[in-house]
Amino acid sequence: MGLNERRKIKEIQDQTLPERVKEIEEICGAPIPYDVDWDSFAEDLEGLNFMDNLSCHRLNMALRGICTDNMGKEAVRETLKSIRLKNVPKGEMKLAFADGVLDMHCAYALRTDGMFSDGEIQALLMKNL
Repeated sequence: MGLNERRKIKEIQDQTLPERVKEIEEICGAPIPYDVDWDSFAEDLEGLNFMDNLSCHRLNMALRGICTDNMGKEAVRETLKSIRLKNVPKGEMKLAFADGVLDMHCAYALRTDGMFSDGEIQALLMKNL
């Protein structure tokens, strides 16, 4: 892992993710933490540069669509406990939800070709709330 990757990871850990968790709390009423497989980003500065937009932003857009009333907010708070992010090759992309954990395995360096849309994320969560 190079210096640029380490700097970007620190920025994401210290600024981006805390801001996104705070935004999640504003949307649904509870902070839901991120669990990032940092090793999967070790040699992928491009992927690190797009992680926030392709996962965090998309998730928050999906949550806004669900949390339009108190019933939606409560369902999210009671069901979603953690968000796990992993950087994978395109053929290994996965969006899954089990035991309170939303797994988003994306090919971040591929930008929009390596992500799940907020509609897909919202549909998966709605099916499990």
